[in-house]
Amino acid sequence: MKDMSRGCRLPVRRLLVVAAMIPFALVPGCKKEAAPEAEVAVQAAHPEQGPIAAQIEADAVLAPIAQAAIEPKISAPVEKFLVQRGARVKAGQLLAVLENKDLTAAAMDNKGSYMAAQATFDTTTKATAPEDMLRAQSDLDQAKANLELDQSIVKSRKQLFAEGAIPGRDLDTAAATLVQAQAAYDAAAQHLESMKGVSHAAALQAAQGQLTSAEGRLKDADAQVSYSEIRSPIDGVVTERPLFAGETATAGTPLITVMETSTLIAKAHVDVSLARQLKVGEEAEVQPLGAASPVKGTVSLVSPAADPGSTTVEVWIRIPNKGGALIVGVPVKVTMAGVSVAQALKIPASAVLPGEDGSKSVMVIAGDGTAQRKKVELGISGDGDVQVLSGLSASDVVITQGSYGLDEGTRVKQAAAGIDAPDAKGGGDN
Repeated sequence: MKDMSRGCRLPVRRLLVVAAMIPFALVPGCKKEAAPEAEVAVQAAHPEQGPIAAQIEADAVLAPIAQAAIEPKISAPVEKFLVQRGARVKAGQLLAVLENKDLTAAAMDNKGSYMAAQATFDTTTKATAPEDMLRAQSDLDQAKANLELDQSIVKSRKQLFAEGAIPGRDLDTAAATLVQAQAAYDAAAQHLESMKGVSHAAALQAAQGQLTSAEGRLKDADAQVSYSEIRSPIDGVVTERPLFAGETATAGTPLITVMETSTLIAKAHVDVSLARQLKVGEEAEVQPLGAASPVKGTVSLVSPAADPGSTTVEVWIRIPNKGGALIVGVPVKVTMAGVSVAQALKIPASAVLPGEDGSKSVMVIAGDGTAQRKKVELGISGDGDVQVLSGLSASDVVITQGSYGLDEGTRVKQAAAGIDAPDAKGGGDN
């Protein structure tokens, strides 16, 4: 067999010179055919025309719909607890009792003072004051009778004196008696008026004041006793009970915490521009950490004011939890429905490429089978799709998977089913 390698064999020295002078020259007999340009397999699709609804996602934490950290108003040792953690309680139910023997004794003492004041009030209003008024009226009536009698005597004696039947001293004596009777009458009338206008009212007021004061002291003592009885202000479940019987409960420090967990609230903070799209009553999905599937909820509050620290708006999602499957304090991911567009040009969100300047673009398959970049303006997003406001048409073929890191001009071939590949005339597969 003829050695074909001889046609390519050159002296070493000459080969080095040729290589140095003509770096890109091809040695005769050693020419190789160019390799075909590689193609990158991608998935692609035409933009779709159809409805799209914005989905607003945010992180949140589950909180109870109602909570009461019950703090005693007095400091005293705990006599006994009537509930344990996890117990379901009703509003008004007695949960614990603090030692209250001294308070009970004080309440009994004040009750006695109140009863005495009540008796004094009854005596004053029903006996003493009416009797004083009756006596004053009787004195006035008697003084009036005496005055009228003395007036008649003086009148009679004046007539007798004029006729010379009696001496002048008898008339003077009758006149002096009349003056005394008039003074007694005036004093009795003034006393009655004083009783009606001041003394009687003052006596009643003094008795009422003593009774009111005694009643106030009794109520205060009863309140102190009630402070030793710890009751639940709401329906719920006991979640905290840090002390044991015999330990001292401190005023102002939570002794028992009750939470209403049959309904929970997911509290999220969203951007102001997104919060404008939310409406109270709209449905939402809540995905608890570690849960297999989300649970349904309802938007119950969109705060009318932004948080000055974060310029976000607090949003509450109300979630039923009658079975107690959800736990307070667990972080969750909430998804809420925003605005919707009935007929939108939309593409998969995976097709969008972010630019360093904040712009958005996509890669499309050109007619020659190469990837080309197009800048786009986007609208709302939801269910894995994003609305295209400008930059694309329904006839474009958008690379939905495989565009990341793909250079413009790279030849591509479609791997997704249902999309017509570029034809040979356009520079398709060679």
